[in-house]
Amino acid sequence: MSRWTAPWTLLQRSLFDEPQPLPAGRPPSAGPIAATPPAVEAAREVLAGEVFKHPRAQRDVRLDGHLVAYEMRRAPRRSIGFVVGPEGLSVSVPRWVGVAEVDSALQDKRGWILRKLREQRERAQRLQSARIDWRDGTELPFLGDTVILVLDARAAGAVLDNGADALPGVPRRMLRVGLPHGATPEQIRDLVQSWLQRQARRIFEERCALFAQRLNVRVRRIALSSAATRWGSANADGSIRLNWRLVHFALPIIDYVVAHELAHLREMNHSPAFWDVVRSVLPDYEQSRVALRDGQVPVFD
Repeated sequence: MSRWTAPWTLLQRSLFDEPQPLPAGRPPSAGPIAATPPAVEAAREVLAGEVFKHPRAQRDVRLDGHLVAYEMRRAPRRSIGFVVGPEGLSVSVPRWVGVAEVDSALQDKRGWILRKLREQRERAQRLQSARIDWRDGTELPFLGDTVILVLDARAAGAVLDNGADALPGVPRRMLRVGLPHGATPEQIRDLVQSWLQRQARRIFEERCALFAQRLNVRVRRIALSSAATRWGSANADGSIRLNWRLVHFALPIIDYVVAHELAHLREMNHSPAFWDVVRSVLPDYEQSRVALRDGQVPVFD
């Protein structure tokens, strides 16, 4: 175990950058590393495995050949705690626990730590790939299909063109956005998001009316949600909240969320009786449930 020092940052591999040439220098010692870069042999050893670095790392550890630089904090607690978040690994250590015991605990938890670090890295990669480049020609998912944004100052607001004459395999739908080609990404994003939210409300109202009749329940109010982790919610008074980002998914997935929330107006739980209610209107709801769980929505920010 060695303290994390600045020269090691030369060996950090970014999620998206190309590896940089490795510097030559003296081999690292067991103590703090001086300003001289590590030797090429040591650098190659580091790069043989994965590298995970917390931005506030003070220490590093080898776990199954992978370099994990982590943040360590002394805290008034009874046991060593591990948290793997978007930034990396944080370790909370009781004030009376020595470094050797921390080393041992890290090795004991190495499987869990590495798995969680990889999950966070994969999630960051998915988020990066899902970010929208707000410009003319950008593609955007809408109702399970793909639409192309076309800046057209003559359009009033945003107008969807189904493009019936498009070639096979080419996105057929175009969303004509009433902005000039010099519009900023923020202007494009705001106008498109407003259009998507209007479409979401229209679709939600139609599908809620359909499934309310089938389930014999009464919906008193429908509201749009922007929740980060919930697709919908229901209140016993008949109020329904649905995440407007569902508009990116195909209609069967939207129907699943709508039926799910309306079923709560009969069963305010997730008991077998509740799932029987959902199944009564969507016999194959499990397929849509899996598709929703595995789906990816675009990142607007």
